[in-house]
Amino acid sequence: MNNQFHAIIDGRGLLKVSGPDAGEFLQGLISNDINLVSAERTIYAALLTAQGKFLFDFFISSLNGDLVLECEHDRLADLMKKLTMYKLRADVQLKDISDDWQVGVLWGDGVAASVGLDNEPGSAMAWSGGVAFVDPRLAGAGLRAVLPVGNAADLLADHGSSAGNTDDYDLQRLTLGLPDGSRDLILEKSILLESGFDELHGVDWKKGCYMGQELTARTKYRGLIKKRLVPVTVDGPLPEPGTPVMADGKEIGEVRSGRGGHALALMRLEHLDPDGPSSAPFAAGDAMITPSKPDWADF
Repeated sequence: MNNQFHAIIDGRGLLKVSGPDAGEFLQGLISNDINLVSAERTIYAALLTAQGKFLFDFFISSLNGDLVLECEHDRLADLMKKLTMYKLRADVQLKDISDDWQVGVLWGDGVAASVGLDNEPGSAMAWSGGVAFVDPRLAGAGLRAVLPVGNAADLLADHGSSAGNTDDYDLQRLTLGLPDGSRDLILEKSILLESGFDELHGVDWKKGCYMGQELTARTKYRGLIKKRLVPVTVDGPLPEPGTPVMADGKEIGEVRSGRGGHALALMRLEHLDPDGPSSAPFAAGDAMITPSKPDWADF
């Protein structure tokens, strides 16, 4: 039985950043090291406010020699506007290439080896006229691919995997505890370390200065994290994003994105401790939720 699946992911956009200064330009802005990106390596990174709060997250790949940011399609224009504001005299060109390229995913047992990639986060290669890479956050999330529009779905199907859809992939994401941009992180409020960016390879601690670096580093080295974004199972109607999580009449967290019987929630750490002040399940709207610590998380 085939236990590999593929899908074209709705809601993703692609922004090409090219020109002689492209790498240096991004290096001063993003949370990861742009120098790691190559034809064999893709990274996950974020753009923050000067105060270290979340603005955008994206994957950065090398596509035909240019840097390409895969981001939320509905927020791509805002990302381009923000980057243009910082561009000043840098010799950098920004172009939305979402009409020409699509994002596909492949997931399931052995999917990296099936296309000739090592099962290491971020491992990349040229593939089917575009680029394929192991999810740089977590190898268990499978592969992502930037492929030409028009035949992207056929290219994925030719791989031999079974057809899935965005909802199927979203359910896997939720089960793994992976955040999905502004669906799970609050603009100009969320901080990276509450959202797993350290363990999910979204921050480089040796690269030097970038926008919001000072607060991000201080949060890590002073141990200031009090909450974490975690996967939860839902018993009852799926709570709307923003629904408070309650224990003993007190608010201890907030539900973010969800689907079916799974969601993510930002929870106070003491309530994730089995020996803490309360035990699951907790109430969220008309449902009960049970949080779990992902295998990849370190808290």
